[in-house]
Order: sequence, then C-alpha cells, then structure tokens
Amino acid sequence: MFEFEQRKLPNATAVLVLGILSIITCCCYGILGLVIGIVALVLYKQDKALYTGNPSMYTNYSNLQTGYILSIIGIILSVIYLLFILWIISYFGLEALQDPELMQERLNELQ
Repeated sequence: MFEFEQRKLPNATAVLVLGILSIITCCCYGILGLVIGIVALVLYKQDKALYTGNPSMYTNYSNLQTGYILSIIGIILSVIYLLFILWIISYFGLEALQDPELMQERLNELQ
C-alpha cells in the first residue's frame, strides 16, 4: 500500500496572518484592512479548492478556516470604519477634520 504524506496547505498560514492584520488595520481609514482582507479571501479560495480536491492530503485546514473568518470580520470592520469616515467628512467637512476648534464648535451645535 502506498501511504500519502500529508502536507500543509500552501497559503493557510498566510490567510491566517492576513486575517489578523485585516482586523488590526481596519482603523487605517478602512482601506488598508479592506485590501488585506480581500487578498486573504483570494488566497483562501485557492487553498479551499486544493483541500476540496483531496482533503486527506492536507493537515492545516483549521488554520485556513480561522483565517477566513478573521478576514471576513476584518472586511466588515473596515467597511464600517470607512463608511464612518465618509459620514464624518460629508457631515463636518474636511476643514473641521483639520481644525480641532471648528470640530468642537460643530459638535457643540449638535448638542
């Protein structure tokens, strides 16, 4: 009988690291976390296809799944933060973001 040596999925660790980074960088105006999360999803799709083709050949599928979940969370947080930044810019304007006194004045008007 031939025994197949189990291997690790090639991008599982990268997907896990990128998923974590997408959550960490979601506060970088949402853009960086969004890009990193999308890259993680692309790598996930490639490894998922490999695993689906021959599941008994690969060992670290749990890392791949965890990275997938983290990248989805990172994308959601990045989109929420990006929408928040866009709302701030549309409501207060760019001038208020650059001038703290003007921002405080506009916040006082809301109360």
